[in-house]
Amino acid sequence: MAACVHETIAEKTVVILDLHTHSIKSDDGRAKVENYCKWIRSREIPIDGFVLTEHRQFDVESDYSTLVKSSGLCILKGSEVETEYGHVLVFGVTEALMLAYHFSSIGLPLASVLESWEQHNAIAVPCHPGRKRVGMQANIEKLGVPAGVRIVETLNGGSRRGEDEITQQMAAELGYLGIGGSDSHIVSHIGRCATRFPGDISNEHELVEALRAEEFAAISMRQ
Repeated sequence: MAACVHETIAEKTVVILDLHTHSIKSDDGRAKVENYCKWIRSREIPIDGFVLTEHRQFDVESDYSTLVKSSGLCILKGSEVETEYGHVLVFGVTEALMLAYHFSSIGLPLASVLESWEQHNAIAVPCHPGRKRVGMQANIEKLGVPAGVRIVETLNGGSRRGEDEITQQMAAELGYLGIGGSDSHIVSHIGRCATRFPGDISNEHELVEALRAEEFAAISMRQ
């Protein structure tokens, strides 16, 4: 995988990645990956790359290395799985992790997911927690605060009014760190929200390490 394009500010390398996107590989996605790249470049969207987090699966078969070279963008893969607490992004998926869990299952136990993901050097991040039914906050009242959560998606490009505010209040009260992602399903929505990291990120392992370092910030670029 080619290294992400990055900017240098005051002699410090900064990488901005959209950590939550969907392509036509997702059942409700309508965007081709090459069209994401064209849109980012033609509209000069200030992100260095994105992570494809397809619903209830990990896309093993797609090879984006040629597109990475031609676009100069970093294209990584993750997944979005479903737990009893709501939807969760997974970064750092490995073959061993795919054997340990059925990504297509609905209602995976979050505690078990967090424990297993940790054992396989991956990171699980509840996404759009302020969303009704499929967000973590909506399920805390009946299920309690889940143990083991460290990071949540505090900025989501597909959130309705008030949803991110609910998430941010929850994060402040429970001491969670926050990431940002567009949750794009169509080309024009990519880059609405993203996450800024110090240093280079060129593969999924480096993304996990950057998240573990806890030196990142969720940013919004919504007009």
